[in-house]
Amino acid sequence: RFVEQGRLGEIRHVRAQYLQDWIVDPEFPLVWRLQKDKAGSGALGDIGAHIIDTAQFIVGRSLAGVSAITETFVKERPLAEGSAGLAGQGGTGEMGEVTVDDAALFIGRFEGGALGSFEATRFATGRKNALRIEVNGSLGSLSFDFEAMNELWFHDHTLDAAEGGFRRILVTEADHPYAGAWWPPGHGLGYEHTFTHEVKDFIEAVAAGTDPAPSFEDGLQVQRVLAAVEESAAAGSGWTSV
Repeated sequence: RFVEQGRLGEIRHVRAQYLQDWIVDPEFPLVWRLQKDKAGSGALGDIGAHIIDTAQFIVGRSLAGVSAITETFVKERPLAEGSAGLAGQGGTGEMGEVTVDDAALFIGRFEGGALGSFEATRFATGRKNALRIEVNGSLGSLSFDFEAMNELWFHDHTLDAAEGGFRRILVTEADHPYAGAWWPPGHGLGYEHTFTHEVKDFIEAVAAGTDPAPSFEDGLQVQRVLAAVEESAAAGSGWTSV
């Protein structure tokens, strides 16, 4: 809303991170998410896709080009007899090659000129599900961290400097999106509620005969960015158009 209303002014910077640590242990088994023929890519496709989608949605612009680097820190892992969820079950005593990235970092330029920096890693020790995004504009900034998902931080740069800085907005009032359908003000929503919201939006779009938001076209745009990131990383971080 702040971006749509022009409260941030001209968007200049977008920085996004998705930080997890669930495969830091080199003894963690070679589950399917670590095999390119099954997962497609590693941290890039698993969690990088989310920050790309989030950033493009918030600023209302698509990424036009990227320069990227990826890294696999643990090259081999123990083979497991089976897997369930994120974990492996039973060991075979053999090792297998990790064929996906453990971390992906890239810079990018959005349509309209704003600069972006992105980081997706499953090796950020101490971070469990830290999807973070900050947007800086000529008139203000906003900041969000999924590990504190009921809070939005907003800075209004048009105020006197003595009144500056970020202020915390607790997004649980009835007029905030979705919140009015749940609990009294100040009663936080959780991870599970977001899936209810997704289903609601999708069903309403189908009933109205309109494209859901996000649409399949939005998903395709994210895939194009992911492909450009992989291409850039494979070519020594060369600038790659989306």
